[in-house]
Amino acid sequence: MELLIRKPHYHYFYLFAPKTILLFGGLPQEAFNFGCGWGKLENIFEKQLSKSTVFLNKDIISPHYIPEKLPFREKQIEEITNGLSGVIKNSKPNNLFIYGKTGTGKTSTVKHVLEQLDAFVKKNNMCSFSCYVNCRSHSSKYKVLLKSIRGFYPEKDFLGYSASFVYEKLLEFAGKEKAHLILVLDEIDKVKDIDDLVYSLSRGNDELESGSITMIGISNNLMFKEKLDPRTKSSLCERELVFNPYNATELREILTERCATAFKENVVSEPAISLAAAIAAQESGDARTAVMLMQRAGEIADTEAATTLTDTHVEKAKASVEEEIILSMISTLPQQQQLVLYAIAQLASQKDRGLRKVTGEIEKGVLYSGEIFETYLELAKKFDERTITSRWYRQYINELEMYGLILVTASGKGIKGQTRLIKLGFDANKIKTALEKELFKAMG
Repeated sequence: MELLIRKPHYHYFYLFAPKTILLFGGLPQEAFNFGCGWGKLENIFEKQLSKSTVFLNKDIISPHYIPEKLPFREKQIEEITNGLSGVIKNSKPNNLFIYGKTGTGKTSTVKHVLEQLDAFVKKNNMCSFSCYVNCRSHSSKYKVLLKSIRGFYPEKDFLGYSASFVYEKLLEFAGKEKAHLILVLDEIDKVKDIDDLVYSLSRGNDELESGSITMIGISNNLMFKEKLDPRTKSSLCERELVFNPYNATELREILTERCATAFKENVVSEPAISLAAAIAAQESGDARTAVMLMQRAGEIADTEAATTLTDTHVEKAKASVEEEIILSMISTLPQQQQLVLYAIAQLASQKDRGLRKVTGEIEKGVLYSGEIFETYLELAKKFDERTITSRWYRQYINELEMYGLILVTASGKGIKGQTRLIKLGFDANKIKTALEKELFKAMG
């Protein structure tokens, strides 16, 4: 027989145990807000607020943060400023192409200069507008034009109109407003119909009686311009600027400045900063890698409830972010270089590859340079990409080795002829999967 007595706002319930019946009653309803708990449970996020942390402002040590001051880029800032100074004199600036490896401050520097320019022209009632376009996300002429026009006509939607119509509206805006438009095309080499885009934008000024359109192209590919059609190159009238990788000393100073405001006082040890700078300098001179290492090291210190961030935390961070850094680097490679690396990964992932020497010992997955090039040619055809010459192929192999993605050695005794032996430096299947994502996205 079951008996349940109810009173307003109170619960009576049974707890059943072998040969035992217990009756509880008279407890307020609030005591049971979380099922059959004995009280209101603490919100799981309350504990996070009470946890100790080495961070003061974690955003500052994020790879996406752009500091007000850009150490060791003063010369580049001056050159970009000089190149764009025509705007304040009501004349068209030259197109500018900026090259450099990932993490060398290209985008941050350009954005810094444009922020200064935008503030100046606004203060002095000048007619100049800038628009930033990430060509990884907007990888065709039409998408670039659509993104640009939205910046100048924010109240209108041009989706569905033809590329020629959007282009004419861009020229119309510049002419009617007598405006100087500056288009920043980041990762410009990712645009599939790049010749059409660059030629149209550079020739657009011939149609304008007033106002202008200026391009700032940013690329990780130093050979990007070589792929352009001669007709396109002749129309550019551009200046070029190369950003060199940071060295260990420069990275140490950059980290010291960031850590001073990102972490609590006297939390970060000097050896930790020095180690993160040395690792990043050895990998690629990438400031984002250095920053990412310190951010992850701080998170590890928090997990351990440590009060000091040491070089040991940086060592642990290196192990946890290495794969993330490599995959991030792969996504920024020029498409042709991605195809070369994809050929290596595809061959290395095959189980029937022979054993060869590359570091002095017999190893699996060691490939001949020639067989990689043949596979690359097949892949380029599959992805409908024009092929590079063997000279450019050798250049790409050298760069992949410099990035630490592959190991390369000359063939020794026992191998007929002169060739290079190449081995992938990381898990072939993970590299292959990451590259497939990038390459198929570029196709679509």
